[in-house]
Amino acid sequence: MGSVPVDVLLDAELADVPAQLAALAAAGAAGAFTFEGPRDPFLPLACAAAAPGGLTLYTNLAIALPRSPMHLAQQAWDLQRASGGRFLLGMGTQVRRHVEQRYGARWESPVEQMREWLLAIRAIFAAWQERVPLDFVGRWTRHTYLPPLFDPGPLPAGPPPLVVGAVGPRMLAMATETADGLLVHPFSTVRTMTEHTLPAIAAGLDAAGRKPADFIVIGQVMVAVGRDDEELEAALQRARAQVAFYGSTPAYRVMLDVHGWGDLQPELHQLVREQRWSELPKVVPDEVVQAFVCSGPPDAVAAQLRDRAEGVDRLALSSFASPDARLALLEALR
Repeated sequence: MGSVPVDVLLDAELADVPAQLAALAAAGAAGAFTFEGPRDPFLPLACAAAAPGGLTLYTNLAIALPRSPMHLAQQAWDLQRASGGRFLLGMGTQVRRHVEQRYGARWESPVEQMREWLLAIRAIFAAWQERVPLDFVGRWTRHTYLPPLFDPGPLPAGPPPLVVGAVGPRMLAMATETADGLLVHPFSTVRTMTEHTLPAIAAGLDAAGRKPADFIVIGQVMVAVGRDDEELEAALQRARAQVAFYGSTPAYRVMLDVHGWGDLQPELHQLVREQRWSELPKVVPDEVVQAFVCSGPPDAVAAQLRDRAEGVDRLALSSFASPDARLALLEALR
């Protein structure tokens, strides 16, 4: 799609990862990513890094705060080595309930803690790559001991970039100051990008004295693709459920507020609190789904995605489509 590379979700079983990568590359994908949902995000990328294809690989995203910065650094280092320099470490904080009740970790000052994790990982990378002493002491973590036996040594391609998922203004400001790039949340529209996210990126980089060319912006878009009416309707049902889930999250209300739909968030949130999951999609109006999801046959979705490529360096597709429909979309984009 023009000069903007398009990336897609790597969702094959581990044994099938090489075949899926080959099919995605043949259809025109430039990269593949994983997310931390029902599966670990790193293991499939280990299979992908050792497979041919040359695609850019990244976690989109890995939940950072329950993990030690040393664990994250080691996994990223190994994937950067195995892929020959094609890996990006994408991280995010998740929300309080998940961190405390699903991961059993501590939730405190997530913006500041995410900043500390970025700085700690950079310090670890510098110790391995530049051979400087490891001496990082923060509020939540410390890394001051690195015997030679545990030092993996420098990488020919250098350390991987660190990109962060951000939605709200404080996390966006932190990302533009401290990270190498931003993972735009898939719960976004053309309007939220032009009125909220892209202005925040520009202001943050300017305040930090950084150049846009030195900061990677990975836009994300939900797409529902169908080659016929039945396939499209099934994809739209899945996409509507995802919009409803995202819309229930208090931290994501800012995206609804841009459109004047903020009152929808507490209604959806109450259904989640009551565990009434099946009722969530019914509450979301069609106009909200249409704003947040590019939908239709492959050619139509490809045309819609061209508007979503404005202001980003890469475009990641959160696709609700059959494997064949997804390949057809990639062909249409190419």
